[in-house]
This record gives sequence, structure tokens and C-alpha cells, in this order.
Amino acid sequence: MYAIIQIAGKQFKVKPGMVLNVPTLDAEPGKKVNVERVLAYSDGKSLEVGTPELTNVDIDGTVVAHGRAKKIIVFKKKRRKGYQKKQGHRQGFTQIKVEGIAPAKPAAKKKVAKADAEVKATKPAAKKATAAKKPAAKKAPAAKKATAAKKPAAKKATAKPAAKKADKGE
Repeated sequence: MYAIIQIAGKQFKVKPGMVLNVPTLDAEPGKKVNVERVLAYSDGKSLEVGTPELTNVDIDGTVVAHGRAKKIIVFKKKRRKGYQKKQGHRQGFTQIKVEGIAPAKPAAKKKVAKADAEVKATKPAAKKATAAKKPAAKKAPAAKKATAAKKPAAKKATAKPAAKKADKGE
């Protein structure tokens, strides 16, 4: 059993009992975290893929700790110019332990379905009777107009005088 989730713009494959590092979240260690964006879910027999996300799967987790990742060195240099710049960076993260992956409770869905059914039942009574529409008459395609007045002007051949060559040395 596994699920593909999205937290802080990054996607993770999670299994129950797994501890994963996600970008820093604003939650205290020990607090419960409920992942809202579940992109795919597999129970080992079938795979459900959301379009774009699934609403019938709950992923519960607990914040274990906050930390900072291993240092990354950023080194910039331009040869023959005497320019060097060394910078370090440590990205922050939050460790989350996945407690469980389970399909959501269908009871909440039934209430929504009943409310939708009541709304649909009231809508047909509110509709007005519409008069039967006449089919539109077909129009004949327009005939092409004779464009005698708009003939393109013929290019006139202009006689260019031949260039005379100057004799050198005479």
C-alpha cells in the first residue's frame, strides 16, 4: 500500500510508518498533519489516479522534528579575472512520520449527495416553459461579384537608357 502526495510543491511516495523530510512546515513537533493533496493511491491490488487529486483518501502524519540538511557549497569563479565567491547553504526541512493511509469515511460524502439531490429536485420546478423554436432558414452561398473595376494595374515596362561605358586610355 502506498500513495503519491504533494506537500509544498514537491511530490513524495509514502507508505505507512515511513519517515520523510519535506520542506519546512509551520507546525510544532508532535502535532498531527493531514495531507490534503493525494495524487494517487494503491492498495496493492488496484491503482487510483486523481484528476488532479483524490478526495477519498486520507493520509495522517505526525511532525517528528525540524532540521537543516547537509551543507551545500556554491562556488563561483571567473578565470583570469581574479573573481572567486564561495557560499554555503543549508536547506531547512520538517520530518514527518506517516501514521496511516486509509480511504476517507464515506459518511461525509452522503450528506453532500443528499444536499445536491434536494437542490436538483427544486430546480425543475423553477424552469419556465420555452416556446418551440423554428429551424433557421438555410441561406444560399453568396455569388462572387465581378471585379471589373478593381483589376490590378498592369506593370508598364519602362525603357531604361543603356549606360555608356567610358573608354579608358583613349
